[in-house]
Parts: sequence; C-alpha cells; structure tokens
Amino acid sequence: MLYSEARQGRVFVIRLEDGDILHEEVERFAKSKSIKAAALIAVGGADKGSILVVGPENGRSNPVTPMAAVLPDVSEVAGVGTLFPDESGEPVLHMHAAFGRETDTITGCVREGVIVWHILEIILIELLDSTAVRKFDPETGFKLLRP
Repeated sequence: MLYSEARQGRVFVIRLEDGDILHEEVERFAKSKSIKAAALIAVGGADKGSILVVGPENGRSNPVTPMAAVLPDVSEVAGVGTLFPDESGEPVLHMHAAFGRETDTITGCVREGVIVWHILEIILIELLDSTAVRKFDPETGFKLLRP
C-alpha cells in the first residue's frame, strides 16, 4: 500500500448542463479554480452515445487493451472519482460510474466521453497539501496514482 495525507479544502457544488462532456468540464473547472486534487461524487443523467471504459479485454495481459461500451439510450448516473495532476501538472479525472435504464445497469470509467443529459450534479471536495501525482506506467499504459 502507498499513501500520503491531505486535508480538506473548498467544497464546490457543480451542475453540468445538457451536452457537456463530464471529464472535460471537471478538468476545465479544476484548472480554472487552481484545484490540484479532489474527491468527487456525481449524480444525474447521461445521454445516448456516451462512451465508457468497461474493463480490459484480457484481465492480466500486457499491454492492457481497454474495452469500450456505448450507452444505447439515456441513462441514470451515480459515480465517484478522484482528481489528481499528471506529471505535467494537468488535472486528470478518474471516475467510475454506474449507468442504469429500467432494469439494466452498466458500470465503467468515464474517461472516453460521458455526455450529460440535461443535468449532472457534482460535489467536488478539494484536497489540500496533497503530493499525489498520476505518473505514466509503461507496463500497464495507465497514469497510475503515486501518493
């Protein structure tokens, strides 16, 4: 286990709007408010055509080949995530969310482009004094969190 400490900073209540791309708006907001690190929760709607990362094609193979799924219709969303800078200091959102419609649910990472359907509400809790950084790991191809 690797860890570091941080303390709570500002708390933001955010409403994304119809057509916004979730990760792009959160990262843009973080940059505009000089937020280096944060924890997030999200609830709202995702539009048809949103793209999710739904797992690796083969569990332990290298390199990792991600699988994608496209939402076939509007779906409810509940998600949690973190935001930390990459090696160049750019904020990078890592959020997993469950997307549901009727009795069907799919869970995945939002990094490929979740499109907001009407509204998506986010509570962003800033983390201060964090030294954590997302660094590229050549073995997995991921930007792994280094606390």
